[in-house]
Amino acid sequence: MAILDSGGGVTTATATENGGGDFVDLRRRKSRSDSNALLSGSDNTPSDDVRPPADVRDRIDSVVNDDAQGTPANLARDTEIRETGGGGRGGVEGRGNAETTYTYRPSVPAHRRARESPLSSDAIFKQSHAGLFNLCVVVLIAVNSRLIIENLMKYGWLIRTDFWFSSRSLRDWPLFMCCLSLSIFPLAAFTVEKLVLKKCISEPVVIILHIIITMTEVLYPVYVTLRCDSAFLSGVTLMLLTCIVWLKLVSYAHTNYDIRTLANAADKANPEVSYYVSLKSLAYFMVAPTLCYQPTYPRSPCIRKGWVARQFAKLIIFTGFMGFIIEQYINPIVRNSKHPLKGDLLYAVERVLKLSVPNLYVWLCMFYCFFHLWLNILAELLCFGDREFYKDWWNAKSVGDYWRMWNMPVHKWMVRHIYFPCLRSRIPKTLAIVIAFLVSAVFHELCIAVPCRLFKLWAFIGIMFQVPLVFITNYMQERFGSTVGNMIFWFIFCIFGQPMCVLLYYHDLMNRKGSMS
Repeated sequence: MAILDSGGGVTTATATENGGGDFVDLRRRKSRSDSNALLSGSDNTPSDDVRPPADVRDRIDSVVNDDAQGTPANLARDTEIRETGGGGRGGVEGRGNAETTYTYRPSVPAHRRARESPLSSDAIFKQSHAGLFNLCVVVLIAVNSRLIIENLMKYGWLIRTDFWFSSRSLRDWPLFMCCLSLSIFPLAAFTVEKLVLKKCISEPVVIILHIIITMTEVLYPVYVTLRCDSAFLSGVTLMLLTCIVWLKLVSYAHTNYDIRTLANAADKANPEVSYYVSLKSLAYFMVAPTLCYQPTYPRSPCIRKGWVARQFAKLIIFTGFMGFIIEQYINPIVRNSKHPLKGDLLYAVERVLKLSVPNLYVWLCMFYCFFHLWLNILAELLCFGDREFYKDWWNAKSVGDYWRMWNMPVHKWMVRHIYFPCLRSRIPKTLAIVIAFLVSAVFHELCIAVPCRLFKLWAFIGIMFQVPLVFITNYMQERFGSTVGNMIFWFIFCIFGQPMCVLLYYHDLMNRKGSMS
């Protein structure tokens, strides 16, 4: 583009070159002939001939020659052609006449080098896609707005007045008392460690006692939940707390055993390692947002009260939003659906796809509420310094990357107390991975099957199915790149996995209640 200047001086034009945003200032320069005319006082009028001067023609020829050799020339140097019009003595009056700088003359090459289209496979990740992201946001808002209106027109307002609390919740007091009594087991583990510190019991006895404590800690809540007619949410809360305490107890016993081994070694690798037992460190560990025990943790300097209040407000808002989606969208879909394995295949696919979107929203809200808001609130109140509770799992290139990044407390526990102990015991790497997923599958099944009082092993099968997916997506990532692996991960995660498990457990639960009635 050219900027026209009718009044003498310097005219500036800006051009974009090479498609990459390089801006070149094109400055109009007075010809030496005009300067000589001013000095000599001769009346030389510029010619009306449209042909560029000889020096400009030489520069244009050099552009063509440069392009023929594959070397791009300077656009400002090669395309600036000045023509002065109008009369006037010595060109002095000509400064007030229209003088135009012409760019992109027909004789100047428009194509100088090979370039890729912005959406080509080689250039797509080098471009900014902010506009397309905004388009996706607009489409997402429009589609979900339509779904909200359609849902309200079809079902009306489904949120009940007893959504947060009802008289039925009072029947769950045995589960609440069971939650409080779980503190007995850390005290029992502390007593065992205190006895071994005083050399009152031997090492094999310590191992047996810790096994008894951890097994009792799991079986006792399972028995209470199965015996009481409690709500599903109360049972899930108790079983989640049971699993967390079990993982902490295992880490406490395993870490103390390793510290004792290092402290009693004849040739200490680290002479500073010393074995001691502190009730204060155990109490801090049991409430800290971590599953891996260590005597001391990195600490933050102070508590930001205003920050904690803002996070609490977000936690309340997103928890309410999650409950709204469950009551208003997921419940009607599962009530009006057939068993996905006992009906028409096309109908089952339609139900799963319809359930996938609200299920994804609920899962993302749960992740944000627990792993970001609640764990950060707890860490802030306890001045817990290490707050890497998750990584960028949404960029996972394979299923294995997802399991390594989305839940860092459990991942660190698995690596520390399952995976590497298996490798040190000369167990093959593949079998160590299977053992880690087996432990995870057992606890997933406990957290869902026990509150439902239904043992169909759907959660167990779903977790164990991740093992072949880890190797398949790793192969796809190496063969076709990270994009394919990430798309497969999202497909399994959003569409095929969780919605299918929700439908299976719901219909099996409804069938069990129908047979009991």
